[in-house]
Amino acid sequence: MWYNSLFDITDDLGRLLRFERVPQRIVSLVPSLTEYLFWLGLAEQIVGITDYCIVPAEQVATVPKVRGTKNPNREQIIGLAPDLIIANKEENRQRDIAALEAAGLTIYVSDIESVQQAMITLPKLAGIFGRAEQANWLIAAIQAELALKPTTHQRVATAIWRDPWMWVGQATYAADLLACCGASNCLADPAGRYPRLELAEIAALQPDRILLPDEPYPFSQADADELQGLAARIDCCDGQLLTWYGPRIPLALQTYRRLLQTE
Repeated sequence: MWYNSLFDITDDLGRLLRFERVPQRIVSLVPSLTEYLFWLGLAEQIVGITDYCIVPAEQVATVPKVRGTKNPNREQIIGLAPDLIIANKEENRQRDIAALEAAGLTIYVSDIESVQQAMITLPKLAGIFGRAEQANWLIAAIQAELALKPTTHQRVATAIWRDPWMWVGQATYAADLLACCGASNCLADPAGRYPRLELAEIAALQPDRILLPDEPYPFSQADADELQGLAARIDCCDGQLLTWYGPRIPLALQTYRRLLQTE
């Protein structure tokens, strides 16, 4: 696919993107997809990333940073003259996307709320760069993990922040990944994707297990000790495995399936 020829693709929002050639200059505003682009072998094409794009550490260290996902330096991005910007509906602000598009830049907006959606988006992105074969290998690895049905079923509450306490809602990638591993989200989710519930409200839901990932809030054993008595088990866990989609999905499914099977 490394040729100069017109081709079209739709992003996750169904917007048509037109390319005159395979993109040679990429800016990624999505940390997990930055990791994926490097995994695809596109290091030489990546010309800008966010401050939160921290993996793979040695490779991202030398790439220009364009500030955060919520406050990207638009002028800097425009100056980098990217052929393609990778963004995300949840992680990036619509007004930043609109401003960059108004400057004539092409943006693929991802929208991944489930493992199945990741299995659609990841090959599509790889196909833009002629890396479909590598993406197919990843999808096969994910499918192999999904074929291993969980042997447990637990009602789980997963925190993502405190002061105020915020929790993973139903319509999220993290909730879906946990569901693939044998967990059902005990939150009814009336207040959105990441509702605020006090600890007394969580206790009333009677979860079997509470998960405390180490990002975006750095929960630790001290937080787990504070929550003792709210559930039969309270586990600190890996936040990147839970929320980052890309090459780590097979390991995430393995890890959380094992965790949920632990008594």
